[in-house]
Amino acid sequence: MASLTDYLRRTLGLVTAERSRARFGVSPQHDGMRFRNVKPRPVEPAGKNLRLAWNMLFNKPRGTTPSAALPVERLTREALDAAPDRSLYRLGHSTLLLKLRGQYWLTDPVFAERASPFRHVGPKRFHAPPIALHELPPLRGVILSHDHYDHLDRDTVLALAATTGVFLTPLGVGDRLIEWGIDAAKVRQFDWWEGTQIDGVSFTATPAQHFSGRSLYDGNSTLWASWVIVEDDLRLFFSGDTGYFDGFREIGERFGPFDVTMLETGAYNEHWPYVHMQPEETVQAHVDLRGRWLMPVHNGTFDLAMHRWQEPFERVTELATARAIALATPRMGERLDLGSPRRGESWWRNVATAAGTPARAWTCRRAERSAS
Repeated sequence: MASLTDYLRRTLGLVTAERSRARFGVSPQHDGMRFRNVKPRPVEPAGKNLRLAWNMLFNKPRGTTPSAALPVERLTREALDAAPDRSLYRLGHSTLLLKLRGQYWLTDPVFAERASPFRHVGPKRFHAPPIALHELPPLRGVILSHDHYDHLDRDTVLALAATTGVFLTPLGVGDRLIEWGIDAAKVRQFDWWEGTQIDGVSFTATPAQHFSGRSLYDGNSTLWASWVIVEDDLRLFFSGDTGYFDGFREIGERFGPFDVTMLETGAYNEHWPYVHMQPEETVQAHVDLRGRWLMPVHNGTFDLAMHRWQEPFERVTELATARAIALATPRMGERLDLGSPRRGESWWRNVATAAGTPARAWTCRRAERSAS
């Protein structure tokens, strides 16, 4: 009975919540009970989230999923090893593979078929990852922005543990990894504005406006963050998930200008302005950060909102063009040269959509079979 009780407490996140209060109460981002944003979250009308959840489940509009396979460039270990430094590959959603100084770094790894705590229920992938999980090269490190299921997949992390040198996380997220069995010596946790340097590359956890949690009982028990990555004269910004806030301007003043900003542009909704950005806000955040090239992420892999699946690409392209902002839109698996990015084709315009039709999902298992 004791072991069952312990299992349930961990599964529901009660242990994480208790640990958070005990360990991170000294953080300026912690109020003694939970982590919080700089800007307080507005009070929302009762029942609003319930109505939205109902519509998400049972009243989806037309075109939120593609009816045909997305164009994905198949990656191999040989191609990655032959690629020059300062290469970036988008593997899906917010999962980005960077090659810096001959070593590989992976952001928010999700190779699961669904962004969900359940194997058979929840948003399903539109496409397989461009490279199978077992084909990835050894990673110098994994960079995590927060603990939501579309950014942190337990099975993916455990599969990567043996071949990953270090896991860089916001406060509390690292404790989740250790609880799952990741070697504590590999885990480094940071508050906002804290960071480290590893093999000539610096990483700094910077503010974001979002929330965290993996159950109904551990909300905001772990911190969320964006990341600044600097390698010599190359400066990159990875937003994780965030609403628009004044912090972008401060990050730009402290660390900018940035060569490439990888900013969330997708899974937004008019009812979520506090935690996700509309495309207009994404473009403004890029300006605040003093970015040179904007790369929209957090789109094209999972159906997590009520907009058409390709709408984020269309809106951000129109907005960036109007403001003469350089936009990089590589296909999944296509190499982006971080030192000299290019626009890329409007690949999403060639993919058909169907009303209310589930995506012709490519599963990780299919990818594994096709690779063998």
